[in-house]
Amino acid sequence: MAQDAEKSVAQRRSLADGVFDRLNRAIKSGAYGADERLPTEHDLAAEFQVSRPVVREALRRLREHGLIYSRRGAGSFVRQSGLKEPLGFGHVASISDLERCYEFRITLEPEAAAAAARRHDDAGMDGIMTALREMREATDRNRHREDADFAFHLSIAKASDNGYFATAMEALEDHIAVGMQFHGASLKITPDGLAHVYAEHSAIADAIGNRDADRARDLMRRHLIGSRDRLFDGRRG
Repeated sequence: MAQDAEKSVAQRRSLADGVFDRLNRAIKSGAYGADERLPTEHDLAAEFQVSRPVVREALRRLREHGLIYSRRGAGSFVRQSGLKEPLGFGHVASISDLERCYEFRITLEPEAAAAAARRHDDAGMDGIMTALREMREATDRNRHREDADFAFHLSIAKASDNGYFATAMEALEDHIAVGMQFHGASLKITPDGLAHVYAEHSAIADAIGNRDADRARDLMRRHLIGSRDRLFDGRRG
């Protein structure tokens, strides 16, 4: 019984980590304005498909990090200090910027995937699979969810157990999001485009889960090159 209780607490903590990470990124990306009210616990639980106690734990951590504050009977609100600060990368200003971003990602992410295959723990793999499930649900509805797509790639960087990979991905989020938006739009008008790209992500997750570092590296590299070429129609910057 004690072991079951400990397992339940560990599972809840892992789920709360995922909700905290997603809300943390949303706040810092500017998805919520200063003093804007967050969705209710009920709505957040439905959005992330977790229980309300899990949401409460994630909100508690957000408060401890100074990202939100609560008003009795009114809910949780974003603090001004929690809004995004300028990072080391400027805004995307041209198609050339997107091409250079892909060039950098093709260098960075295959190695992050290989490291994730070698070092991931259960919590790291859970993060990857949660994002993959969200992508699957969107694909089934003929939609492309840029947030789930980015969460998948960021989860791999985090599972690498190398904070430099994750920090670089977080700093690049705005750049990557622009590329993903254009790429997602192109997939919707390509026969089986969304299903094909979902299959690419699924294969990467399988390789990481099987601790096959060489295959994870190769599949991630092929996926990013394919995404770049689909977006830019094979052109090079």
